[in-house]
Amino acid sequence: MKQKIGVIAALIIFLAILGWAFYPKPFDVDVAEIHVGNFERTIEESGKTRLRDRYVISAPVAGKLARLTVREGDAVHAGQVVALLWPAPPPLLDERRLQEQREQVAAAEASVARANAGLQKSELVLSQAQADLQRQESLAARGFISPLQIENVRLTVQQRQREREISAQESNAARHQLAQLRIALQRVSGKEPLAIQAVAVTTPSSGKVVKLRQQSEAVLAAGANLLDVGDPGAIEVIVELLTEDAAQIKPGALATLSNWGGPATLQARVRLVEPSAFTKVSALGVEEQRVNVVLAITSLPEAWQTLGDNYKVDVTIPVQSATKVTMVPVGCLFPRGSRSALFVVDHSRARIEEVELLARNGREAWIKTTLAAGTKVIAHPAAGLKDGDRVNIIGVK
Repeated sequence: MKQKIGVIAALIIFLAILGWAFYPKPFDVDVAEIHVGNFERTIEESGKTRLRDRYVISAPVAGKLARLTVREGDAVHAGQVVALLWPAPPPLLDERRLQEQREQVAAAEASVARANAGLQKSELVLSQAQADLQRQESLAARGFISPLQIENVRLTVQQRQREREISAQESNAARHQLAQLRIALQRVSGKEPLAIQAVAVTTPSSGKVVKLRQQSEAVLAAGANLLDVGDPGAIEVIVELLTEDAAQIKPGALATLSNWGGPATLQARVRLVEPSAFTKVSALGVEEQRVNVVLAITSLPEAWQTLGDNYKVDVTIPVQSATKVTMVPVGCLFPRGSRSALFVVDHSRARIEEVELLARNGREAWIKTTLAAGTKVIAHPAAGLKDGDRVNIIGVK
């Protein structure tokens, strides 16, 4: 009998151990509390500074730029000459082109000689016609030639005069053409005349040189950028926002600037939301529609005097705020159908409660619920946690 009782007791102990081993263990969870406070939703993005009025000075004509004497940071006044452009030298001739040019000069010299010979011939013909006219007039005075004959001789003289004028023009044109072709050979012969007149480039506004785009001597095309001039004290901030975020911002909205290098957080105000957006590819290769939002710095200049052009800043723009509303950390919420839900800790068990999500930011969510402030909810619930499971609180967020 005692042996049977021992066997039964051992069996009971074994079943108890087996049941304890397979009994579901409680989930270790961190909890947070529903609380009442002030809610604020902001848009945060990196931006950069830029000069409010930047003047890009470019070359008005093509030419050879003399080395600039101004440097970045130099003060300039309106109308000051900042660059000189000289006429650019003609292009060099290669050996083949040089031989062709010399042959063209030789051909032009032959044309001049031919035109001069034609001019001399026309002068001789004109002299002969004028001598004939004198003889005919002498005969006509004595009545040996009729008036009609003398008129024909006079017309012949006029024709010869016109032919002589044409020959003179052809000779003149041939000489000019020869001179034009010889100009290209002056660079080879070392007799090319030097340019004596330069085009002065002036600055349209007073300020400082903020960027040199071309400092050394060079041959430039018309419209080539030379330098940028602006007022370093007139700085604004430009930030590229997603269009869905920019649509919530209006001119005049307040903003803060941080992580710009100085110790203080700067205050700013939205001056302009540009009306046109543009496509930009993100670092992940996704095409995004973004729009430029321009902010004016409202903090005293003494607080940001070390801030320069094209500096990086972090921009924060509040777009929604509310006071004394019910909030919960965003890590407590999870989707449940078309609504949101959270796990409430009820006597060491998890209980699902649906809530209405009104707004959220990066840290907290504004909800509408019947749960009272101070109610403990599970933060970052595990994927396998279900309604009614036992939980073990290990930490408080």
